[in-house]
Amino acid sequence: MTPQLQPKQMHWARADSSDFGGQIPAPRSGHTAVSIGKSKVVVFGGFADKRFLSDIAVYDVENRLWYTPECNGSGSDGQAGPSPRAFHVAIVIDCNMFIFGGRSGGKRLGDFWMLDTDIWQWSELTGFGDLPSPREFAAASAIGNRKIVMYGGWDGKKWLSDVYIMDTMSLEWTELSVTGSVPPPRCGHSATMIEKRLLVFGGRGGAGPIMGDLWALKGVTEEGDPIAKRDLVPNVDSDSKPSNVTGGAQHSASQESQAGEPPMIDLAKLLGISLSFEASASFVDEINDKELIELSSMLFGESPPTSDQHACIQVLMSQLFCNQIQSHWSMKKCDVFFLGAWENSFTSFCEREVHRFFHLKNASELRMDDIPILLMEYGKLLST
Repeated sequence: MTPQLQPKQMHWARADSSDFGGQIPAPRSGHTAVSIGKSKVVVFGGFADKRFLSDIAVYDVENRLWYTPECNGSGSDGQAGPSPRAFHVAIVIDCNMFIFGGRSGGKRLGDFWMLDTDIWQWSELTGFGDLPSPREFAAASAIGNRKIVMYGGWDGKKWLSDVYIMDTMSLEWTELSVTGSVPPPRCGHSATMIEKRLLVFGGRGGAGPIMGDLWALKGVTEEGDPIAKRDLVPNVDSDSKPSNVTGGAQHSASQESQAGEPPMIDLAKLLGISLSFEASASFVDEINDKELIELSSMLFGESPPTSDQHACIQVLMSQLFCNQIQSHWSMKKCDVFFLGAWENSFTSFCEREVHRFFHLKNASELRMDDIPILLMEYGKLLST
């Protein structure tokens, strides 16, 4: 049984007016506050005294000083910065603060702004592609130093459950294609990128109670993620070495396996459970397994060329993995929801990625040592 870590003792301390200097921002709600670098906290907008705000207040952490910078800039309507608003999203990449959406009066906003905090200049950005609808109470997070991912919100008529990526260099919006189970539409939630996963927690949607569920969306980053790789079930020999594969994508996966642990072992460690393979177990390389190739061609309606067989088998094994886990959970009753992996599937027949949310239950319900059986169970599909 895994020992429980004792939480670190923490406590809140209320700041006193003598702890800092400068003009303290006016009381407000619905604003945003972001950290820029190691020494600045930038507060923007909000709602107070029945009016929406558009001011900027900065707290200098090193000097313990509040101040209001002089901002300039221009927008499509000639304004120097964003219109007054609250319930918007604010994301920081490098020294730039990006603002999207929110509400001003009875209007939901869909404009996109950037504040360069080195020179305190606003710029209204005109995006293209899959433009998100105007909304408030959405949540967003930065992906590396270039992209932003945004999820959910309220457009004035319905709660949303869509996912968008904004490339801040090209200004292209892309709506992600999500299949399978998705979180219930919601607003007022949080969305945070943690180790290549977007974690969505809480919020409210419909007439139901406030939510307390946790979802993980995986695969929104461009960097390789061992858990999302095609080698869900590695070849195992007496030396417990992963199988050798060929081809561009397979060569990349092989390099990653040599650099670190096999993906299944990595997944087991993340979930905090044990993974064991029998030393005598051996599996046929998928590209040499005629029966598996035949099954993959049945799923796609034709026999794929050799160059596409890896892609077909990758999708097939992905589907078998998901089906086995879902079948196993359907036989269980569990009151505790647990964070798990999000999987994305790629095919050579579709230019766009297909994404999937997973709402995983208690990690003890996931029997990792059952996964190798999938290599034998796919044959049963042929007889059904």
